[in-house]
Amino acid sequence: MCGIIGYVGSRPAGPILLEGLKRLEYRGYDSAGLAVQENGRMKVEKRPGKIVELEDALAGSVPTGTCGIAHTRWATHGPPNTVNAHPHLSRGRDIALVHNGIIESAGRQRPLLCDMGFEFRSDTDTEVLVHLIDLAYRDCDRLEDAVASALARVEGTYGIAVVSSRDPGKIVVARNGSPILLGIGTGDEYFVASDAAAVVAHTQKVVRLRDGDSAVLSREGYRTFDPARRAVRRGAHIVAWDVETIGKGGYDHYMYKEIREQPSSLRDVMRGRLLENEGTARLGGITVSDMELADIDRIIITACGTSWHAGLIGARMIEDMARLPVTVEYASEFRYRNPVLDPRTLVVGISQSGETADTLAALREARRRGCGIMGIVNVVGSTVATETDFGVYLHAGPEIGVASTKAFSSQLVALALFTLYLARRRNMSVLEGQELVRALRRLPDQVEEALAVDEQVWELARQYRDAPNFLYLGRGYQFPVALEGALKLKEVSYIHAEGYPAAEMKHGPIALIDENMPVVVLAPRDGVYAKTLSNIEEVRARHGRVIAVVTDRDHEVTDRVDDVIVVPKTIPALMPVLCTVPLQLLAYHIAVMRGCDVDQPRNLAKSVTVE
Repeated sequence: MCGIIGYVGSRPAGPILLEGLKRLEYRGYDSAGLAVQENGRMKVEKRPGKIVELEDALAGSVPTGTCGIAHTRWATHGPPNTVNAHPHLSRGRDIALVHNGIIESAGRQRPLLCDMGFEFRSDTDTEVLVHLIDLAYRDCDRLEDAVASALARVEGTYGIAVVSSRDPGKIVVARNGSPILLGIGTGDEYFVASDAAAVVAHTQKVVRLRDGDSAVLSREGYRTFDPARRAVRRGAHIVAWDVETIGKGGYDHYMYKEIREQPSSLRDVMRGRLLENEGTARLGGITVSDMELADIDRIIITACGTSWHAGLIGARMIEDMARLPVTVEYASEFRYRNPVLDPRTLVVGISQSGETADTLAALREARRRGCGIMGIVNVVGSTVATETDFGVYLHAGPEIGVASTKAFSSQLVALALFTLYLARRRNMSVLEGQELVRALRRLPDQVEEALAVDEQVWELARQYRDAPNFLYLGRGYQFPVALEGALKLKEVSYIHAEGYPAAEMKHGPIALIDENMPVVVLAPRDGVYAKTLSNIEEVRARHGRVIAVVTDRDHEVTDRVDDVIVVPKTIPALMPVLCTVPLQLLAYHIAVMRGCDVDQPRNLAKSVTVE
């Protein structure tokens, strides 16, 4: 969840590390720090708060050494303060370490190290690891050997980068459950990062380490090793986007930019994948045979947060069109409840980053039980992508805003493509397939139309920004949209909000409704439209203030609600994409008006790589 950047080369490391930290700040912004080898010593600076606090502390004294590491933190162990900020140092301040993940054995090892004379300055689990490296260094000549020895003694997850003034000009990295990549620069420059965003200003050529891998970098080159510490070659690939792509593009916030990018990101998801004549989809990442797909008699979708909401919509698509039973599981609960699994079950993991720890754990448990596993991810070469049997890349481009927007709509389209692919091999006629293909082709232009409500939504945000609570209601395909709309508002504005099936409101939440409660109702004209109108009447009878998202501005709705937002109409399975757009805009505008940091909401991080 935190961000790591490292550099070794011929240029001063300090400015490169600070620049990389800024590009990683969406992964964690509780505190930040760096360590640079300089004149035979380790120059270290750490500060709580955002990167600007560290930058201010270094004003006029940015380290000029050419090898260093840096970190931006999302706290797990210990509050965000200076002593808990990374890098953590050995007793002699000659070893510095940055770490993403959790050392689960730290609680047992800390008292043992104290008995051996090691002094702990922080509350973190990470400090245990730096002391173990220091201890191992007594019997080792090389930093990489000391790191390997220490890692053999710990349990947990980690992505680490280590430097030492005892072994200058070298960075040692390792990963187990937390992503680490190497950036291959020009000449004698090499980079380490937890995310490609930190290095694309310098190189788009990266090598992603696998779990259990380690690597050693110096100006002479890099070496990678497998879990048995055997030298191994890990292939490099080119990141498909550059530093301009991860800029704000003239917008005030990444979240707003990414909401506005959805028409183009949806076109990218579908590019080259729709076959209208055949009424199906071409998914190059799915390499299983039709016979193997025919053997599947059940699907489980597992994900977290926004991706879980996408999974709920995907499940309904697959059941409606491919006639396969689908359940949707919270990845964080999946492997702890002894689920019923067999080889005829396909488990689909959805993760924007492809590194979500809970989703990875769920997929690994499914594989252990003999299931086929599939991934729907955005990041090429991510762990979910490499560990699944087959899958679908979103190609949505980098999403920097912590609150997911374009990744969510791209996930819905990817699920629609998979549904189409699956249904046409089972029971869907070519005519039905062609209808879905045409609806998908129209969707990006319709999202562009839906974005035209921006000014109206801004006015609604001004009206409702001080409301202490919101309720979001939907039925059928729209219930997960209600969940997603409520989540977006909670994430970025810190207003309490809940999403409910509209008909379930009367079984409890209706007690909350009064004249101060805004209720957002998803009411497209679909098969449950009349039922949704009845639910609106139940809210009105309690003096609730209703904002309706509809596909037709007719008197049946306008006479019953306070405000109407009209979006284009498409087939029911794709309506969630269009109905989500105004909810994203509403959350964004309310948050901005309340003075919230929409790109870096408090307590949140973009990629959750710890359990």
